[in-house]
Amino acid sequence: MGRVKAIRRFTVRTHLPESIAGLSRLATNLRWSWHPQTKELFRDLDPQAWSESNQDPVALLGSFDRHRLSELAADASIVARVQDATADLDRYLTEDRWFQQDFIGASGGPGGDIPTPRPIAYFSPEFGITAVLPQYSGGLGILAGDHLKSASDLGVPIIGVGLLYQSGYFKQSLSRDAWQMETYPVLDPDNLPLTLLKEEDGAAALVRLPLPSGRTLHAQVWRADVGRVPLLLLDSNVPANDDTARSITDRLYGGGGDQRLQQELLLGMGGVKALRLYARLTGTEVPSVYHTNEGHAGFQGIERIEELMSAGLDWETALTSVRASTVFTTHTPVPAGIDRFDRALVEQFFRAGLAPSVPLEHVLALGAEDFEGGTPGVHNMAVMGLRLGQRANGVAQLHGEVSREMFKGLWPGFDADEVPIGSITNGVHAPTWVSDTVSARAIELFGTSAVSGHDWQRVFDVPDAELWELRRTLRRALIADVRSRLRSSWRKRGASEAELAWTDSVLDENVMTIGFARRVPTYKRLTLMLRDPERLKRLLTDPEHPIQLVVAGKSHPADEQGKLMIQQMVRFTDDPEVRHRIVFLPNYDIQMASTLMPGCDVWLNNPLRPLEACGTSGMKVAMNGGLNLSVLDGWWDEMYDGENGWAIPSASSAASTEERDDVEAAALYGLLENELVPRFYGAETSDQAGAAGPSDASTDGLPHQWLAMVKHTMATLGPATSADRMVQDYVQELYLPAGRAGRVMDADDYARARELASWKTRVRAGFGSVIVEHVDSLGVSEEPQVGDEMQVSAYISLGQLSPEDVRVEAVYGRVTTKPSGVLEEDTLADTDALELTPAQDLGDGRWQFTGSLVIDRSGAFGYSVRVLPQHELLASMAEMALVVNAG
Repeated sequence: MGRVKAIRRFTVRTHLPESIAGLSRLATNLRWSWHPQTKELFRDLDPQAWSESNQDPVALLGSFDRHRLSELAADASIVARVQDATADLDRYLTEDRWFQQDFIGASGGPGGDIPTPRPIAYFSPEFGITAVLPQYSGGLGILAGDHLKSASDLGVPIIGVGLLYQSGYFKQSLSRDAWQMETYPVLDPDNLPLTLLKEEDGAAALVRLPLPSGRTLHAQVWRADVGRVPLLLLDSNVPANDDTARSITDRLYGGGGDQRLQQELLLGMGGVKALRLYARLTGTEVPSVYHTNEGHAGFQGIERIEELMSAGLDWETALTSVRASTVFTTHTPVPAGIDRFDRALVEQFFRAGLAPSVPLEHVLALGAEDFEGGTPGVHNMAVMGLRLGQRANGVAQLHGEVSREMFKGLWPGFDADEVPIGSITNGVHAPTWVSDTVSARAIELFGTSAVSGHDWQRVFDVPDAELWELRRTLRRALIADVRSRLRSSWRKRGASEAELAWTDSVLDENVMTIGFARRVPTYKRLTLMLRDPERLKRLLTDPEHPIQLVVAGKSHPADEQGKLMIQQMVRFTDDPEVRHRIVFLPNYDIQMASTLMPGCDVWLNNPLRPLEACGTSGMKVAMNGGLNLSVLDGWWDEMYDGENGWAIPSASSAASTEERDDVEAAALYGLLENELVPRFYGAETSDQAGAAGPSDASTDGLPHQWLAMVKHTMATLGPATSADRMVQDYVQELYLPAGRAGRVMDADDYARARELASWKTRVRAGFGSVIVEHVDSLGVSEEPQVGDEMQVSAYISLGQLSPEDVRVEAVYGRVTTKPSGVLEEDTLADTDALELTPAQDLGDGRWQFTGSLVIDRSGAFGYSVRVLPQHELLASMAEMALVVNAG
């Protein structure tokens, strides 16, 4: 019979016999992706089918016919394991965990400082949870996935909000001439671990957004269960939409500005509507805190303001209420990485009625770059996120510094270190990223509680020989995976089987293995290692102490420069002289990373400092006993201690990019030749050639110094890099204050929000009249000494404001000097602030403020006086971006 085209297509769900019906719940709750026992259960149902399904439980169950299902249902051992696993999942989903036991419990429970919590909404454009649900492109999505997983493990009541992309991110392959090629396989939601939200009549529950030209965007909402955390994914591919609207969620980061804007409107405004829909259908409470993970979801604030204004609140009161309960996290260390839209395009969409109660000029003002160095006519999503969030943070200590400098234009008159953007360093979800081989042995040695609690101190009790063999086992698993992937890649490039015999001997389990895998924008410098190709070849092919490299990464489809870098790398790896020692693997994803990261002895990271926001891949390697070789950027800048890896020196930022590449590549080669290789091959073993290195001479053939670094790394970085630590930091430093502020603002029909909004309006109107008229100081001798005390008096004209509206400070510190030694006027460094108190009402709005200042340092010392708004409900003194400085 010839090929017959189906006129209708539908998905038939697998019906499981009662005795093994729990497999359906186990397959659709994504906890299986980080729970080894559940994964082992699915694997043991049919190891070959498990492998062929790419370790996808839903696909695995769908591959079984009725006969096979009946066999499984009759297998008493399988039935018992299914029942045990289901009971374990039920306990996990219902028992009190850290949030309920240690956090709320320690604070007095519902009657104490923390009332019974409402959920925290966590918005992100991508979520990397498992390769089975390919809704991520890189670090932002992996971080979001780890955030949800750790929130689930800790019992933190989070609800995730994102988009369901019909093709996810692209699949990457290589052409024969090493050029990146992209394909976009269409996903069938019915074959994914998702459940569609439905109304009582069984119809898909929809959210709706008005579009220009009288059109409407409809979106259905899918729910993924990430352990205890529901993840809501909006999907525009519904019959109610026209073809253009259906394609809005076709690809992650696809399309032009118009489509990207519509994606972000759907994520933000549609996401709030989806939360309301979910609360109505499930009877759960609406969130009390809204966390926007990067600026893509910034429009969520506009939707919430629209809700309040349509209920009768004025703009200032609604904005004040929304800001109080909003947290904004920026991940971008460079302005070019921020989503910016043409102001006219944003105006066009909002004129269609997206937020009819909100004055359009206020929407546009939130994203305006109306600061020094800004671009007129642009709507900046990060700027809008900062203006809509009362609390904001970067994702590493250094990234916080970079962010404060980058966004200081929003707070004119303040030094960069006073900009109200804090830091919470990212972490990684240990149960996901620690190899099953490592965790199983650790549980045997230390017990489950030590491993789940990230207490790796007892790694020092593990004999070096056992640790070395464990590392070899992980390396061996990586090499097997590399050979399989490399052969597949070459077949797709057009090679015949006869040409591929060499792939069977690629890499060596006894050779120091270095990994480098990440997205490929230019600043991450994929090809820095190729700066001196001959020097790298010598390292790769050294007859006694070689190194080997596994490289992977995707370039954005529109990034031609990134694609050229991949092509340059692949052409180098194609060289028959080195291809057994260096490989490039296409289609980097979670599944590849789960073998690559544990199997590497060293993780290489060489971005241009300080352009890495955090860079968590090296954390995953460290948890498995790998060492980091990295530029001091992102998380490594704060956690490198000299014994957990190596720091690649950075050239001066004043140098050209070419000069920096030359200097830092030379430093990289030098570290490999003089530090890493000698220490890794510090002793001759029975299956390694070469003489023992002088740095680690040993009679038992083990590199003890290397292994000491491995143990130190696992013991110290394990807890510090944990996503559990990260989520606990968010709860304590941001979610709790935001939730408390939101409750205060909204109580008694928004009484405090109305009060604060009115106060802000009054202070903004009057602050332009505030003047520091004169400053006096008494008590300073002709030769002042450390410890001397002086009285500072400031004469301030407050106009219509009162002393209760302001904080008057004497700011003092070291006066900086030019290289010539000449003092720079009015430039203070290492400053402290002393609050001055009102001493005398001088009439006509004039006041004298005084205070006693102790000279606490020698050298060039100076002080100044400034006036800032002050209110108990402000999150920081700089929040209103208003300051009057003396002089």
